[in-house]
Amino acid sequence: MTVDDRFIRVEADQDEELLGTRSEIITGPVSDWATDFSHLEPEWSADPYPIQDDLRQRCPIAHTGRFGGGWLPVRYEDVAAIAYDTERFSSRSIIMGNFRPPPELAPVGGSPPISSDPPFHHDARKLLLPAFTKGAVAKLEPATRAFCHSLIDAFEGQDVVDAAYDYAQHIPMRVIADMLGFPQADGPRFREFVESTLEGINLPPEERIARMGKLFDYLLAQIHDHLERPREDLTTFLINVELYGRKLEADHVAGTMALLLIAGIDTTWSAIGASLWHLAKTPADRERLLAEPGLLPTAMEEFLRAYAPVTMARLVKEDMSWHGADMKADDWILLSFPAANRDPAQFDRAGDVVIDRAVNRHAAFGLGIHRCVGSHLARMELRVALEVWLERIRTSSLDDPSAVRWSAGQIRGPRALPLRIS
Repeated sequence: MTVDDRFIRVEADQDEELLGTRSEIITGPVSDWATDFSHLEPEWSADPYPIQDDLRQRCPIAHTGRFGGGWLPVRYEDVAAIAYDTERFSSRSIIMGNFRPPPELAPVGGSPPISSDPPFHHDARKLLLPAFTKGAVAKLEPATRAFCHSLIDAFEGQDVVDAAYDYAQHIPMRVIADMLGFPQADGPRFREFVESTLEGINLPPEERIARMGKLFDYLLAQIHDHLERPREDLTTFLINVELYGRKLEADHVAGTMALLLIAGIDTTWSAIGASLWHLAKTPADRERLLAEPGLLPTAMEEFLRAYAPVTMARLVKEDMSWHGADMKADDWILLSFPAANRDPAQFDRAGDVVIDRAVNRHAAFGLGIHRCVGSHLARMELRVALEVWLERIRTSSLDDPSAVRWSAGQIRGPRALPLRIS
């Protein structure tokens, strides 16, 4: 098979999109979270909830001059209203940082369908749905469970393990690698790609381009390997599937693969880690789940609500006044689903983790047309990871609470989680 010429220039095209953007330094001490917020600061990554509670009381839509101008709604009703409003807010870039992709990138965006606007979004998303149905996900569960057991087998003889580094991160890496048909041994590279994409957003554009270039070099290598050796996986599907009567453009294929690799790993890694952190510091909840294993699905939804890992960004399409906020075209909107999930107007005892919460319409997987297409997959991975952990690890506690480290940026989860186990 000859190499598909769709994929010859995709890397250069990605670089050109980034080079056409503006750069600003966006980190540094925050003077007032209502007027100068930054989700990249250490106090936000360590514990954003008191900040969000304060803003909800005195300034439900915070503003910042950083990032070239941005807004942060923290009430559920405001987050939901913006998430559903595709007429005034664009999804062409969902990572709030020191540059903006040009408007011409819409309606496709760099990582369809999450970066796509209507009407293109509907059709791009529809292509992925069969791979993420409950039935398709159920077929992945036995291998996922066996892999979780193998990770815990490796703990033999250890009193302290890093539950984030040695357990949580590896589970979605293996699942996504298998779905895309990537080598399982490439897990360490996936971690580098995740951190470069989601936590390196304040780097100078040239360095960020170089790091993103490594990601797309890798994806192109995998694409070419699949062109030469087609097999039954999601990469081969994306290469061959047709939309509007023709195969997908090269940047669509590579962008969707990047989305599945980055978002598919980091969000679930974070959710698993946060759940293990909670159980380690809350022995009563752990003991109850051991005594009532049937409660785990309900507890999982509460962990997703209370420790929702994902925040998404939007861009304002045109100058306007929105709920009293004078927004300018291309201002960022940071949609904090974690803040929405802690809104007392939406949830009783919003700041507490109630593992038997009966009604829990949380927004951990997003709201509106961009609600996570992989929610069934994420729930399966989280459930299996917790079931195996509770089955195999009799007790766990924080070895050193001060050593727990949370990721910075729009995906929040433990990156270092030393637990004492037995």
